Amino acid sequence: MTAKQKVYDELHGSKGGGLTATQRVVLVAILLGVALAIVSTEPEIPPELTRHFDRIEGVLGIIFLIEYVARVWSIGHDPVHRGVLGRLRYMVKPFAILDLVALIPFLLGWLGFETFILRILRVLRLIAISKLLRYSEAMRIVVGAVYDRRFELMFAMVLASLMILISSAALYVVEGEKQPQAFGSILRSMWWAVVTLTTVGYGDVVPQTVLGKVFAGVTALAGIGMIAMPTGILAASFSDGFAKARARAKAAAIQDEDLR
Repeated sequence: MTAKQKVYDELHGSKGGGLTATQRVVLVAILLGVALAIVSTEPEIPPELTRHFDRIEGVLGIIFLIEYVARVWSIGHDPVHRGVLGRLRYMVKPFAILDLVALIPFLLGWLGFETFILRILRVLRLIAISKLLRYSEAMRIVVGAVYDRRFELMFAMVLASLMILISSAALYVVEGEKQPQAFGSILRSMWWAVVTLTTVGYGDVVPQTVLGKVFAGVTALAGIGMIAMPTGILAASFSDGFAKARARAKAAAIQDEDLR
C-alpha cells in the first residue's frame, strides 16, 4: 500500500466503514474550534486566557490546513481525480469548498487585524462546523435533498420576495401618511412585511387604518402558505433521499450475502 493510499483511506474513509483515527482527530478539532469561536466572543474572559485561546486556534488552523492539503494530494489515488485536472475537479466540489471556506478565517487570523475584523473572523470560524457534514450520512442526505430541489426552492424564494415587496408597497400606500416612522417608505415597510409573512408577529409595528388591517390579515394568511411551500418541498425531498439511502444499504447487504 502506497503512502498516498494510506492517507486517502485515513481522510476519505476506509472500506471497513466508520471513522478512522485521523477523522476522529479532525472531528475533535472541529468541535473544539467551534467551542472556542463561541467562548472567545465573551468580553469578560481574562486577557491571559484569550492568549491561550489564540494559540489553540492557531494549532487548529494548522491541523485544518494540513488536512486540506492532504485531501487534495491524496485524492489523486481515486482514478476519477488523478492528475492536475482531477484534483481541480475535486477542489470545486461542495465538501472541498466547505473545507477551504472553513480554513480561511483561521489563516486570516494569523495576519492580525483591527478589532472589528477580528469580530468577523471569530464569527466566520463557526463555519468550521460545516465540516461535520462529511462525517454524517444523514447530513449528506439533507444537503443532497436541498441541492436536488434547488430550483423549486429558488422559485419559493422568488415568490416570497415578491410577496414581501407587494405587502410593503401596499402598507406604504395605506399607512405611510398615518405612520411615517414605520411605513414612511417601502423600505421601512419591509420590516413589518417580513415579520408578518413569517408569522413571527413581534407587534412593534401594526397598521392602524381599517384598510391597513385588512391588508395585514391577507398578508398573514399568505405567510402561512409561504412557509408551507418550501417546507413541503424539503419534506418530500428528505423522504426521497432517506428512502434511496435505505435502498442502497439494502442492495449492498444483498450483494455482500451473494459474495459469501
